[in-house]
Amino acid sequence: MKVKIEEIIVKKRIRKNLGDITTLAESMKQYGLINPVVIDPEMRLVAGERRLEAAKKLGWTTIEANVTQKLTPVDALEIEIDENVYRKPFTSDELSDAFEKLDRLKNPRFFRKIWNALKAFFSKIFSRKE
Repeated sequence: MKVKIEEIIVKKRIRKNLGDITTLAESMKQYGLINPVVIDPEMRLVAGERRLEAAKKLGWTTIEANVTQKLTPVDALEIEIDENVYRKPFTSDELSDAFEKLDRLKNPRFFRKIWNALKAFFSKIFSRKE
C-alpha cells in the first residue's frame, strides 16, 4: 500500500550510519522501489530506512509499504536485524558473470546484430501480409 512518507515514524534504529544513499536513490529513480519498506500499524518504520531516505532524497511524497501485524519490540528488532544481516551478496564470480551478461545484452556482437535485423525485417514483411 502507498503511504505518505511524512507520516512514517522513524524511531531509534540499530544502524547508525546509513552510508551513501546516492546509488540507491539513482536505482530507485530508474527502476522504482523494488522492495517496499516495512511499517507497523502505528506507521513506525520496521525495515527499510535507507530506502526511505533515498525516497526523501528523490522528493517522493509517498512510498510503497508492507504493513506488519502489531509487533512486540522483540519482533521489530529481530526483523531489523534479519533484514540487514541475512542478505547474501553476490560472490565475485557471480558479479563478474552478471556484468559480462549485461555487457553482451547491451552490446550484441556482430552476428547477433545481423540476426536481430533479419528477424525484424521478416517480422515486418509477414505482419504486412495479414
